[in-house]
Amino acid sequence: MKLAEKALLYEVSATPKPGLVDRNNAGAHHDMDYYTFLDSSIALMDYFYNCAMAGLTFDGPDYRMLLEGIRPIGIKAEHSMFEVTNGVNTHKGIIFSLGIISAAAGLHYKNHGSRFIPAEEISQLVKLMCDGITEELKNVDYKRSLTYGEKMFKKYGVKGVRGEAESGFKTALQHALPLLKDLINAKVNINDILVHILLALIANTEDSNILGRHNMEMLEYARNKARTALSLGGYLTPEGKEFVWEMDRDFIQKNVSPGGAADLIAVTMFLYFLENGDNILYTRG
Repeated sequence: MKLAEKALLYEVSATPKPGLVDRNNAGAHHDMDYYTFLDSSIALMDYFYNCAMAGLTFDGPDYRMLLEGIRPIGIKAEHSMFEVTNGVNTHKGIIFSLGIISAAAGLHYKNHGSRFIPAEEISQLVKLMCDGITEELKNVDYKRSLTYGEKMFKKYGVKGVRGEAESGFKTALQHALPLLKDLINAKVNINDILVHILLALIANTEDSNILGRHNMEMLEYARNKARTALSLGGYLTPEGKEFVWEMDRDFIQKNVSPGGAADLIAVTMFLYFLENGDNILYTRG
């Protein structure tokens, strides 16, 4: 599904992204770079298509079964990712998020046949597909080996990507998508738009990637940095841009990587493309 692929490539290409892999540096990472992300993104192309087809062919009243149906496809996609990255996790969260949205898009097309799909309608389908998935976190057998998300829930009560999906990606819909639309309509450069909405997402996300490396104090530190950047105009003013570049240096030095917020950039772009099409050429330059 080329729109999902395009969303992934836009996200990784946005520069600078404090603490994250971009075209300028590898952020707070030592096992991956920009080209690792390109390889991983390309390896996932068939996965998004397969998820969309699962939605298109789904037949049943309980949309939660569609989520169950794409889980094996997601596991196969993870294997493809690890194969091309030599075992490095570049896109595990995105495999979950964009896979669900791809399936929801296929289901919506089956039900309505519309070329452009309102983000709110995708969100409602995602909620139905993911109803109750955070309950899995509460019922985990803590005697076994835990997943990353399970560890974060046990330690901090943070629901992570499962909570985002169960809410229909509420954070992206509330804090990023309206901003994205406004800035595209204002013909702001697409790179600057993406960096700017990253700041909004860092400021409003309980980022499990930051928590996994640090603690609640560092999460709040990162969120406050993003809020300060936004108060200076974000990536739309000279003062804000200077602050964001300094944020990047600071986050790298402190080993802070807001990967959860980065994933939500891709979610936001994908929702935008599904709703409006992918022709945003006037944001170039």
